[in-house]
Parts: sequence; structure tokens; C-alpha cells
Amino acid sequence: MKRDGSTTVVYAALGGNLAIAVTKFGAALYTGSSAMFTEALHSLVDTVDQGLLLYGMHRAKRPPDEAHPFGYGLELYFWSFVVALLIFSLGGAFAIYEGVEKIRHPEGIRDAWVNFTVLGLAVVFEGYSFGVAWREMRRRHADVGMWSALRRSKDPSTFTVILEDGAALTGLVVAAAGVAVSVWLDEPRADGVASFAIGVLLVGVAVVLARETRSLLIGESASAALLTKARDLVAQDGRIARIEDVRSLQIGTDSVVLAMVLSFRDGTSAEDRDAVLDEAQGRLRARLPSLSYVYLMPARGGP
Repeated sequence: MKRDGSTTVVYAALGGNLAIAVTKFGAALYTGSSAMFTEALHSLVDTVDQGLLLYGMHRAKRPPDEAHPFGYGLELYFWSFVVALLIFSLGGAFAIYEGVEKIRHPEGIRDAWVNFTVLGLAVVFEGYSFGVAWREMRRRHADVGMWSALRRSKDPSTFTVILEDGAALTGLVVAAAGVAVSVWLDEPRADGVASFAIGVLLVGVAVVLARETRSLLIGESASAALLTKARDLVAQDGRIARIEDVRSLQIGTDSVVLAMVLSFRDGTSAEDRDAVLDEAQGRLRARLPSLSYVYLMPARGGP
């Protein structure tokens, strides 16, 4: 079965995070490192998150029916919002709690080389997953910077992986620093501080992800670039005087509802008007395949 770019991104993240989570939990139990345990929990949450994204992607592909005439594309946004809640609660909040406990009751780390080995391997796996997601995002939004691309993207399966893996790579550096200070400077509380810092990082990522998915979930317009192309395609016909109104709704990663109200030049007959609407709709569907539903109508009072 052929996978699209978004599905490949999620599968790459799922495989990497599952392997890393198992390895980190083993290292945390063996060495007693709080930061390593927090990192293991982080990877486990990420693994569950990718599973939920795959489930949401599967559900979103269901065809329209009587209960949902525009399809189920918005379901992916719902599950992405659930992912944000999991990162906040199971990842961030618990990591902060674990860090505070380790600061209050510090314990030494045994065989720190195990932690450093696992963290090094995790950087390799997380870096690969992040690279897959990064390339997919650049392919879709090569004309803008990464932050603008994240804000512009209508595909939560990709920008969620980028945010999660970016946080994971940063967390690995923080965890390594915490272990190093704990062992080399004989300051076990540094391990707890690292765990606390990772928790704050995850809470921040969860807030950003929740904000982005919330906007999509409650109904977000199509991208400005797509609407500009749609206007240009419709305005090609000289019998159209102006475009009175444009309304759009993103109902899935690659699915948009578009409605336009058009004014016609004086003297345009009813037959010509109908022909203009049909031709404009044909151009839109041919050039912009993400337009799943197109509604063009003449302005009131027109010919």
C-alpha cells in the first residue's frame, strides 16, 4: 500500500519513539536517573500520540454520509487536540512533578555511562524522525521559514511530529546535561532540575500544539495562497465584473469548502452567466484539487 508523506512521517516517528521508550525505561530503572525516567515517559507519550494520529488519519478518510455530508476530515484535528492534552498532562505535568520530587529527595545515579549511551542512540533515532517530518514540511511550504510553515500548515500529523521531535531533541540535551552535572560535580539535584526543565518544555509544546489544532477544529479558513489562486482563476473570465464575497472552510488536511458570490458585467445574459459559473467551477476543480466542494453564485440583483 502506498503511503502519502504525512503517513510516512507518523510511521517513522512511531517506530523511533517506541524503540527509544523501551531503551530509556530500561536505563532509568538500571541507573536510577530521574531525568532518564522523564525522558522515557516522554518517548512513551510520543509513541501513544503517533498511534492516535494514525487512528485519526484513518477515521478522517471515511467518505461523506447523511450524518456528515462534508466527510470526516475534521476528526484528525480532534485527535491532534487529544495529543496536545496528553503531552500536557502525561508528559509535561508528570515530568515537573518528578523533577520536584527528585530535587526534594535527591539520589545518586549509578553507571551514568548507560544513560549517556542511551541518550546518544536516542538522538540518532529522534534526529531521523525529525528529518523525515522536516523534509515533508519543507516540501509543502518551501517559500517560508519553519515557524511560518508550522502556523500555515493544515496538516497536524506533520507539524505535531516536528514539535514533538524538536522538543525531544532539546530534552535529550537537557537530560544529558543533568546527568553530567549530577555525576561529575556530585550534585544529584541537577538531575531533578533537568527533569523539571523537560516538563516545562513539554508544557510549552502542548500549549502551542493545542492552540494550532484548536483553530483548525473550530473552523479555519483555507490558506491565503489557495484563496488568491482561486480568485485569479475565477477572474479570468471577462464577463465577471468583480468577486463580491469569498468564504472558505478547511474541513481536512487536503479538503476545502469554497463559496464565492460573483457580479457580472451589464448585458450578460442568463445563459452566459450559467456558462461562466460552470467554466469557473471547472477551472477551480482542475487546478486546485484540494477544493472538495465549490459553490459559485451570482450576486443578488445581478442579471
